[in-house]
Amino acid sequence: MQPLHLRSAGTSLVISTHRGEAEITHWGADLGDALPDLAILNEPIPPSSIDANVPAGLLPQASSSWQGRPGLRGHRISEGVPGFDFSVRLRMVSATTDGTTAVVIQSDPDAGITVTSNLTLHAGGLLELKHTASNDGTSPFQLDELATMLPVAPDAVELLDLTGRWCRERHPQRRAIQQGTWVRTGRHGRTGHDSSLLLAAGTAGFGNRHGKVWATHLAWSGNHEQFADNVADGRTMVGGSELLGPAEVVLQPGESYTTPALFAAYSDRGLDGITEAFYSWFRARPHHVGALSGKPRPVVLNTWEAVYFDHNLDTLVELAESAADLGVERFVLDDGWFRGRRDDHAGLGDWYVDQTVWPDGLTPLIDAVTSRGMEFGLWVEPEMVNLDSDIARAHPEWIVGPSAASHKDGGRLPLEWRQQHVIDLVNPEAWSYVFDRIDALLRGNNISYLKWDQNRDLLEHGHAGRASVHEQTLAAYRLFDALREAHPEVEIESCSSGGGRVDLGILERTDRVWASDCNDALERQTIQRWTGVVVPPELVGGHVGPTTSHTTARTHDLSFRAITALFGHFGMEWDVRSVTGAEREELKRFIALYKEHRGLIHSGRMVRADVPDESLMVHGVVADTHDGGTPTGATAALFAVVKTRTGFAEQVGRVAIPGLDPSRSYRVEAIFPSPGDADYGHTFIEAKPAPWLATGAEASGRFLGEVGLPMPVLHPEHAIVLRLTAL
Repeated sequence: MQPLHLRSAGTSLVISTHRGEAEITHWGADLGDALPDLAILNEPIPPSSIDANVPAGLLPQASSSWQGRPGLRGHRISEGVPGFDFSVRLRMVSATTDGTTAVVIQSDPDAGITVTSNLTLHAGGLLELKHTASNDGTSPFQLDELATMLPVAPDAVELLDLTGRWCRERHPQRRAIQQGTWVRTGRHGRTGHDSSLLLAAGTAGFGNRHGKVWATHLAWSGNHEQFADNVADGRTMVGGSELLGPAEVVLQPGESYTTPALFAAYSDRGLDGITEAFYSWFRARPHHVGALSGKPRPVVLNTWEAVYFDHNLDTLVELAESAADLGVERFVLDDGWFRGRRDDHAGLGDWYVDQTVWPDGLTPLIDAVTSRGMEFGLWVEPEMVNLDSDIARAHPEWIVGPSAASHKDGGRLPLEWRQQHVIDLVNPEAWSYVFDRIDALLRGNNISYLKWDQNRDLLEHGHAGRASVHEQTLAAYRLFDALREAHPEVEIESCSSGGGRVDLGILERTDRVWASDCNDALERQTIQRWTGVVVPPELVGGHVGPTTSHTTARTHDLSFRAITALFGHFGMEWDVRSVTGAEREELKRFIALYKEHRGLIHSGRMVRADVPDESLMVHGVVADTHDGGTPTGATAALFAVVKTRTGFAEQVGRVAIPGLDPSRSYRVEAIFPSPGDADYGHTFIEAKPAPWLATGAEASGRFLGEVGLPMPVLHPEHAIVLRLTAL
């Protein structure tokens, strides 16, 4: 059987079958049209080892003497399958390709298991891989794990992943790849604040714009594992799998299980190349929102940090008036609008407008918002329930617990989290109730946007006495899908105590993620940078919070908060009625700046410089023109120069601005903050600024990328915005 060769955007993936099973023999740089006889890759056989070459299969198997992490684990629940033992031995049935997609079918007739693997190498170089295991036998098969894995080259010697906590999501950590298995496990029942959005293996010292990188992401919103497995013979596999609970997936005869998609990218240009592959995939989707869809991402005002639970029509109308004056385009009413919800102890699950607070319903506020030219959005948390709610009292059996006995019948409940529990969406009646209530809200009110929250982990999560995170995740997906089908005009944001559910599984069903509950601009610089390594800025909510952060008590100038929020889907979480005088004019000017440049920010190529000074961050977005699909050069760019802390040197020195067309000339201007802005004088700590800062500068892309410009000496936790225009 001839090898399968997928090629796209400088990446090749080669699947050979000459050892009897499918094996990825290359995933990395493009190999061109012709391949040699892959038998030349047969390795020598070392002493004291198996007397054959051991393949690192598309599904690594113990039956092939693979000594690393296996791809498939499970067992028959009953006897009676002739020839079955504990080790599945999958062998090739068929393999087909059209050059960018492949379908590989492998089977073990004795074990009664068939696995179909679907691979797609998308136009921008992003690989998508799924396996489907089918039970061909006559007895149930308990599936313990079905993992998606990919090999990386021997020069991948460093591993980068992300971790965090509430209000400090997605921070990087690095380590050398050494013999053994590095595993990141998520048992939150959701993606998790500490989950690694990306697992990247690379050459020594790989950075934003240099080095080879192989990176993976598991598109799943429930329990999961991501791992790098380096075996004794030196080979390294990276991948991920759904983490299944005891007997959570039992395949009856004829049933199948499909893994979450593993998305993977290769780059020989550092992490920016990985980002380009992911952004290309996102922006090619027919349902993608943002500049490429023709509808700009609106300026948002969310009411949470303005009023919290203190809902009052007059106050909120004043807030809407102030927001409209600033140029806000979407007004979102947060938690506190529904029955019994005066704090976070009660009301979840009772998705009816509270008549004691809103005697005429939400219509007066919605009319006040829409009459001022803004869309109206509403906060919901459909997957959760408070014990102090009418629905919990009426249907205690709908509350998730670890035992077969319901709460109604004395069954034990998991510990509370934020005074709430999980409603059992696996129960068809509970699912229908939640769908009907949210559907009725959308049908009965002029709502354009849902901020969909999920404020607790799914711990001790069971249905009918069995672990059910798997089924709950699928049921939540069905709920999103059904509501989107019924209300295609309504956008949905995924919020999960901030950034606790950020993954490509949820992003297939939503139009934005809330990156973090922390609006502290300094914290947000790191959170947004590493969220943006995979998720494009038009899908990442970034808001200007109050002058003093509600989550860190840190105080920042408006310019730093606004510049941080600019490179995302911009909004505010702030009582803007209190913004007056010069500060209000500065905020208005910045909102106008966002509107002017959001088309570029939400469609351009992300560029992150490798800056030797660790106290400085330089990042931006570049607009590329195309001729018949071929890039013809960067025509414009917007960059931020961010000082996060004090540096060792007295001067910043020359800082390169990468990612431009080396053959073009550009005009570089500092556009925010400007001398007339209220906090302009707080931004700099220098006796005399570099002359170009006042007059602008002109230079070629090659000069700017190699030599750069002398940057101003910025105070810590301050930033400036640079605009580059091709001449």
